Amino acid sequence: MPFYYKLGEIPPKRHTQFRQPDGSLYAEQLVGTLGFSGVSSLLYHINPPTKISRIEEPVPFKPKVAEGIKLAPHHLRTLQIETTGTDYLDARKTVLLNNDVDISICNPSEHEMNYYYKNAASDEVVFVHDGSGDLLTQMGRIPFKPGDYLVIPRTVIHKFRFDEGKTRLLIIESHSPVETPRRYRNHFGQLLEHSPFCERDMRPPVELITETEKGEYRVQIKKEGYLHQYYYEFSPFDAVGWDGYFFPYAFSIYDFEPITGRVHQPPPVHQTFEAHNFVICSFVPRLFDYHPLAIPAPYNHSNVDSDEVLYYVEGDFMSRKGVDRASFTVHPGGIPHGPHPGTVEASIGKKETHEYAVMIDTFKPLHLTEYAVNLMDKNYPMSWSEHHDTNGPRPADMMD
Repeated sequence: MPFYYKLGEIPPKRHTQFRQPDGSLYAEQLVGTLGFSGVSSLLYHINPPTKISRIEEPVPFKPKVAEGIKLAPHHLRTLQIETTGTDYLDARKTVLLNNDVDISICNPSEHEMNYYYKNAASDEVVFVHDGSGDLLTQMGRIPFKPGDYLVIPRTVIHKFRFDEGKTRLLIIESHSPVETPRRYRNHFGQLLEHSPFCERDMRPPVELITETEKGEYRVQIKKEGYLHQYYYEFSPFDAVGWDGYFFPYAFSIYDFEPITGRVHQPPPVHQTFEAHNFVICSFVPRLFDYHPLAIPAPYNHSNVDSDEVLYYVEGDFMSRKGVDRASFTVHPGGIPHGPHPGTVEASIGKKETHEYAVMIDTFKPLHLTEYAVNLMDKNYPMSWSEHHDTNGPRPADMMD
């Protein structure tokens, strides 16, 4: 994160004595990435975080890649899908992945996790499509609502508490740190004046949670395709204070300010986050191009260096026919794509759009999972034909 933040009680100097009311020392813990050269924070615990009670057998937790998928654009329909499983991890179903990122959907029916969770390998960006509640972390509580991106750095122990009602999540796991775009930051890390958002839009934890009751506490740690089962006699939420630049936060897609121009602007103007070999972009309501001869619909373009994934959130998507709310479109590198027939002419003269979508552009090929195959719209690759039915049968039929 490009700014400093603190919650709770901390000593005046780093790595100095900070004592509890009974005279014992609080346990200081440095958390961060990139060794000792990246951003980090210092936490002060009642109990040493190294004091493990026991470790149970790991549980396999790795999606299977589908084989023999044709090189073609894909449309995955998830609106009517209830992901099997009841809680945040059981209900998480990966649809696309490569060595840099995993993209999953999640519709948990349970409203609170009875364990704690830590992703030890990846940062997680959780986009809240439907639902509200609290992200509870060892660094504090973050209330969330529809449209929020929840950025959870690796190693941060957390759990979700969902409000009553439907919950629909898009989860992006990055195997490298998730950051704001470099071109919008100065050399101090501050977001610049031309950035489509700023630090005021980012919501760090609002309240520190300090749980002191003894008992049995389970932390599931995700790493190397397994959920490792760790048990403690104290809560991992036992920090009395922390400070630094490394912490979870929320950012709403509704706070993204679009960049527009006289002619059509390319997707990088929508960029919101970046990581190694991929970016995350936010499409939001905006005024269309204002050149007198402008064509608001996007032009055809060849994906040579990237796979382009769009997750449709809300609104009427002017360049696509037959896509639903909560649909994915996947346009792989190697073939061109562009607006559906009729949408180019129809866009001329339009003044604005009211669509919301999340885009993930990867610079290495993505692979569909076996789970995703069951979501595929077999008609989509031919949907640029003038008379093709974009709302036709939906079963998967893209296997060689």
